[in-house]
Amino acid sequence: MNEQLGYCGTNIPIKIYGLSEKSVTVGFGTTIDHDLLALITDFNQLLLQNPFSGLITTVQAYTTLTVFFDPLIVMLSDLPGQVCFEKISAHLNKIVQIKREKSSTIPDKLIIPVYYGGDFGQDLSTVARTNKLSETEVIDVHTAGQYTVFMIGFVPGFAYMGGMDPRLSTPRKEVPNAKIPTGSVGIAGNQTGIYPMETPGGWQIIGRTPLKMFDVNRLQPSLLKGGDMVTFKAIGIKEFNAYAEI
Repeated sequence: MNEQLGYCGTNIPIKIYGLSEKSVTVGFGTTIDHDLLALITDFNQLLLQNPFSGLITTVQAYTTLTVFFDPLIVMLSDLPGQVCFEKISAHLNKIVQIKREKSSTIPDKLIIPVYYGGDFGQDLSTVARTNKLSETEVIDVHTAGQYTVFMIGFVPGFAYMGGMDPRLSTPRKEVPNAKIPTGSVGIAGNQTGIYPMETPGGWQIIGRTPLKMFDVNRLQPSLLKGGDMVTFKAIGIKEFNAYAEI
């Protein structure tokens, strides 16, 4: 089942479809850009501010927002409809119609410290060689950029960030590494990202951050979320160790 709706105040139609018996996905289009990200982020905030009975959580992606819910609570709610999909679609339709100011959500801005190169960034030379830059130039370009978190995925807390200077674009590794250390900062194509935990991966690793990108003991376990703006700051090994001891 799916339902096509027009997003209030825009020319963008959204599509609501069932993903599983416990989730519904709202599709906002097929292109990846900042305007679409702003719409998804705003819609997500409106939904969280106006939740329906049974809402568990939402997961924001490049062009979609997936809504997870408790089917039993939804079925016992007074939302109109005979099945969960109809009830949740009715509520999402109300969210669509809420009057909103353009770009009403102000993104959080974070600075991520990174120790570049050496044992922490073994692929820095690969990125430099691929793009005919020196390693210092790679670091300068990477730290000069402002990046947008488009989605969290792959593993909990892994932020896919766009806005990277095309001069740093580098293909993924043909053979992924069996273990990428926690905090590793990588490049894959036109994206940059940070591994929040040790995991296999094929991104080109240029450095490492001492910050905990994911911690189940925090109120918000993932340090980054969709819509956040990120800049990177180069640090030395002493500063890295000082952060790590906190």
